[in-house]
Amino acid sequence: MEMVRFTDMPYTRPDTEAQWRAYETAIETLASAGSYEEARKACFDLQEAETAARTLASIAHVRNTIDTTDEFYDGEVRAIREGSAELIPVRKRWQQALADCRFRKEFEEEFGAQLFRLTDAALKTADERIIPDVIREGELTQAYQKDSAVAFTTFRDEQCNFYGLLKHMESTDRAERREAFLAWAGLYESISGKLDAQYDELVHLRDGMAKKLGFSSYTELAYLQRRRFDYTAEDAAVFRRQIKEIITPAVARIREKQRVRLGVDKLHWYDEGLLFPEGNADPEGTREELVAKARQMYREMSPETGEFFDFMTDYELFDLETKPGKRMGGYMTSFPGYKAPFIFSNFNGTSADVDVLTHEAGHAFQGYLAMRSIPVSALGGSTSEINEIHSMSMEHFAYPWMKSFFGKKSEDYITGHLIGALAVLPYMACVDEFQHRVYEKPDMTAMERRAVWRGIEKEYMPWRDYDGEPFLQGGGFWMQKQHIFLYPFYYIDYALAQMGAFHFYGLMKTDREKAWNNYLTLCRAGGTKGYFDLLALAGIPNPFTEGSVEQCVRHVIDEIEARY
Repeated sequence: MEMVRFTDMPYTRPDTEAQWRAYETAIETLASAGSYEEARKACFDLQEAETAARTLASIAHVRNTIDTTDEFYDGEVRAIREGSAELIPVRKRWQQALADCRFRKEFEEEFGAQLFRLTDAALKTADERIIPDVIREGELTQAYQKDSAVAFTTFRDEQCNFYGLLKHMESTDRAERREAFLAWAGLYESISGKLDAQYDELVHLRDGMAKKLGFSSYTELAYLQRRRFDYTAEDAAVFRRQIKEIITPAVARIREKQRVRLGVDKLHWYDEGLLFPEGNADPEGTREELVAKARQMYREMSPETGEFFDFMTDYELFDLETKPGKRMGGYMTSFPGYKAPFIFSNFNGTSADVDVLTHEAGHAFQGYLAMRSIPVSALGGSTSEINEIHSMSMEHFAYPWMKSFFGKKSEDYITGHLIGALAVLPYMACVDEFQHRVYEKPDMTAMERRAVWRGIEKEYMPWRDYDGEPFLQGGGFWMQKQHIFLYPFYYIDYALAQMGAFHFYGLMKTDREKAWNNYLTLCRAGGTKGYFDLLALAGIPNPFTEGSVEQCVRHVIDEIEARY
């Protein structure tokens, strides 16, 4: 496809019947192929058809999340989801044909064994029997996104959504922070009935799908869906325990220092966001100025990043400002037919805006490289435990350029960023343990789930205090994590990946060139290997090994304690 700006990309609904025929043709060609070359061509012909459909689906998805109230793209996303579900039977027949192909050995020799690990897993996680459930799951997650996107409240004569309130929760005025916090909590409580009902149905739906497919629980199915071939739920528990033993006490010490710095008797949740009594480091400049600064940074960082970010800015592959009806959060996606990444965010005037231009850009940079170097699209990206290393490491690689974004407060930004990267790890463990507990007992009531959350929170974050606010004190805080609704079990991946990012950051301190080269090696490898093999390729410790968490985070804890 000829490259154009995102706003100029043409859209038509993907043709489900044409996709079905493409699968049928590929199945027949693969079965009758007299040579590896013929079988190989069948795969790449199908990939071309899939790429075209995925590109259109991605355009619709992005435009829908930019404005969840747009009825046209709301309908298109629904139709695409239903069409994708209808393709499950023929897609499964294709995957079976590929798994049984007599040229499997030749495919593995050229592209590696990971391709068939993915194929074999896909065969176990898709079935015609769950088509209605997949469609309903999509309807529920889309409803959640819309309900949370359109929620707003009036704060000091200004209409604010969740993101608009976060800025006020970093105010140096404690009364303003508390007022914003109460408005934020009230906003969630106002839609909590809907969110409880949506999540309750999602849990039962997912549990039912797992049982239909012969799994003992949804957890088992989810691990396979997330391509967690190398570790188990028991391994994840070992990792969470290391967080509790090593990181929770370190963060508790930081929170006590923060309490003293702020001069408060008790550190409440609305105080946690303010690290410096004179104010956190906020970026200097408009949206356009921040992007221009990022462009200069990436040009100076390396030839590869310069080429990548020039491409992003030339073709306006961003949507960064928060606005009414826009989905919460930030993400990177791609339009594979154009070999183009795309960055979505909600700027709110805090340091998080710069984090987007490093974190999501790290994802986009890896995708940009992969789409130009890895021929099999299924191998272009890895599991999220690896993908998040790409993004989180880029945040650390960007430190030398922070003065251009934050001026005299650049060191405060780096200190705050390190504290944030470390302090969020116990919360990530909370989210993961919560989901394991929920899917162990899918019949829990909404109030029972809230009690479970509050109990876990007290274990991993004993400093957390909601100043008596009843909704959050009762366990309602879990609702603010959209991953729990949209991407089940996808959150501990960030904590696992942060171990890799901290490892790279430690190496940067002694040998930046080696750190960058190892990082590039990891990015270029995409998903061509399994999780543990990719870690080894980049020289990153296995986070499940006893002592590995201490090894990765000790230098960060020491640096924070010296800085703060």
